Amino acid sequence: MFLASFATGYWQANCYVVALPGVDQCVIVDPGQDSAAGVRSVIAENRFEPRAILLTHGHYDHVADAAQLADDYNVAVYIHPADRHLLSNPSAGLSSDGAAVVRKVIGENMALPARVEPYPLDRLLNLARLDFAVSHAPGHTAGSVLISLGFSGHRSIRSLVFTGDVVFAGSVGRTDLPGGNAEMMRRTLSEVVLGLPDTAALLPGHGEQTTMAVERAENPYLQPSFLRN
Repeated sequence: MFLASFATGYWQANCYVVALPGVDQCVIVDPGQDSAAGVRSVIAENRFEPRAILLTHGHYDHVADAAQLADDYNVAVYIHPADRHLLSNPSAGLSSDGAAVVRKVIGENMALPARVEPYPLDRLLNLARLDFAVSHAPGHTAGSVLISLGFSGHRSIRSLVFTGDVVFAGSVGRTDLPGGNAEMMRRTLSEVVLGLPDTAALLPGHGEQTTMAVERAENPYLQPSFLRN
């Protein structure tokens, strides 16, 4: 598996480029603020043809360069419908301080990508010869998702999971921003995150990579004492 990752922008959000070995196609995940140059470098160095951009949620630090890259490479941007409005109105999902930061950079609104698609939550999404299973995981935002990656022909494998701002190494995403919901987050953690296999590698929207086994044992927000509050 080819996987490039790097953190960019004011909030140091993780952007990923993923591809199968020997395949000249790739998928971009969460191209946030100031990620475009790094994405283009990875694509050029490996002679990849991007097939799509996948977004874990709609916050500016994860989507800022999505329209630019999608339109340049003529690919679709996939996002859950509940977060689609954040692509053009990023301030709607931010605190007053965060919105002020974004307005200094772009003003009030952003241009939508030419092609925006909703995730198919009832079937696998096959892109660049990779199978992605997308699970709705609201709480941090209404349209947050987990994106689980397997190989064609092995639909039960969930070896890599892009978790966005749902779960991090040792923590979880905040729920006090517009669109956040603490009760929904607890349900997501109980029913979606804890349903992942221990073998899954978790690739979060911020910070270091981790594994489900480690988080199940050590993450305080995945323990019964927190989830039953």
